[in-house]
Amino acid sequence: MSQPISASSPVAVQPVIMAGGSGTRLWPLSRAGYPKQFLVLGDSNQSLFQEAAERLSALAADDLAIAAPLIVGNEEHRFLVLDQLREIRQTPLAVVLEPMGRNTAPALTLAALQALEGGADPVLVVTPADQTVTDPAAYTAALQQAVRLAAQGVIAILGITPDAPETGYGYIRTTPELGAARVAQFVEKPNLETAQRYLSEGGYFWNSGMFVLKASVWMQALENFRPDIAEATRAAWTPRKCDASFVRPGKTEFAAVPSESVDYAVMERCPGSDFDIRMVPLSAGWNDLGAWDAVWQVARKDANGNASVGDVITQDSNNTLVHASGRLVSVVGLDDVVVIETADAVMVADRSRSQDVKKIVAQLDKAGRTEHSLHRKVHRPWGWYDSIDSGPRFQVKRIMVKPGASLSLQMHYHRAEHWIVVTGTAEITNGDKVLVLSENQSTYIPLGQVHRLANPGRVPLEIIEVQSGSYLGEDDIVRYEDTYGRN
Repeated sequence: MSQPISASSPVAVQPVIMAGGSGTRLWPLSRAGYPKQFLVLGDSNQSLFQEAAERLSALAADDLAIAAPLIVGNEEHRFLVLDQLREIRQTPLAVVLEPMGRNTAPALTLAALQALEGGADPVLVVTPADQTVTDPAAYTAALQQAVRLAAQGVIAILGITPDAPETGYGYIRTTPELGAARVAQFVEKPNLETAQRYLSEGGYFWNSGMFVLKASVWMQALENFRPDIAEATRAAWTPRKCDASFVRPGKTEFAAVPSESVDYAVMERCPGSDFDIRMVPLSAGWNDLGAWDAVWQVARKDANGNASVGDVITQDSNNTLVHASGRLVSVVGLDDVVVIETADAVMVADRSRSQDVKKIVAQLDKAGRTEHSLHRKVHRPWGWYDSIDSGPRFQVKRIMVKPGASLSLQMHYHRAEHWIVVTGTAEITNGDKVLVLSENQSTYIPLGQVHRLANPGRVPLEIIEVQSGSYLGEDDIVRYEDTYGRN
């Protein structure tokens, strides 16, 4: 029988944010290089990832000690993670970088192995980075209840109280029990008739994808149900390399880890086993924003049900979602549509079919186009660049370099570059010369010249770069020195 938690020894809680993502569901605003968890979609001016980190930090109580967040994400997004945490003044415990996607069970295993370092065994509060809630107080109370259960060895999952016969979620069937409902069964996404029956019968909840359990309990359950995943992930963990906040498992070893979700690998096998799995209900305005229709559902709307972001005008339209990133977008006489405008793509869809946006992304990928993976404005560890214009043998970019940051020492075989400083101060290595340029000054980088751009100042540096040459692809680069491990 479990023992009560001592008030004198707070429960060690390790928040875990699953921050991987393919960027397909909310295209064209989300891309593979900038998936939806890093987007600002609500009224808070914070990204979904930042909101998740803030919600988890609010779990602290007299009997709960909350550690800095542990992030599991993609190598490609590592500096986005650090930049966005820095904006909300949080420092991660670690950022564990998956060499490639292997679904959520291996990702959670990496987090558990990191949490168990040094003999600790905290309660893991595991949440995706791309969800939203409208009632943070209810969210905090439900998760605190789940943590206290998990501290006694229980596997606690968060179930969303359904308010509609939703066919896009998996369901949890529960049996009432004192303290917290016991999970009787996990159910796949139902058809409409089945979902309506679940709602009328009661006892069914949406599966939120949030789990709370001790790190050791996860490893025990995984070794019991899927020892192959446990063994392969441990093998990838052993040769890991640590670089500041980043932890990199072995790439070759991780490629051999079976790809499986937390649900399929462990959770669905727990009911009826020796593992005590309970469900804590969550009624906090939760939404996983799995499609543009879900974004419309949680957005602020006008009297006609229209939700808009940016410079938008609607006329004789109802229940639309219009997102303008950089231009005026107007809609006339449209009902139940989604219109998303970005610098390089416009997407128009029937709101009820917004899940099918991923089929457009698949077509772009098959055609070898870049719009599925990158925005015109591309974020880099040192800042960003925006491809303003291009044509035969030329390309124009606007480049921003963060204070104190620098690009790699590099050379191009096929292009020359002209740099014009717009704001800030630029320190430029141009062959064997080092120049310091300020606003309205410029320089020329000949083809084949070794060069580097740096910002020694305290304000962002912006330049206009004009490239000219026979080939202007991003892969025409030879790096000699790089602060960001890209040599």
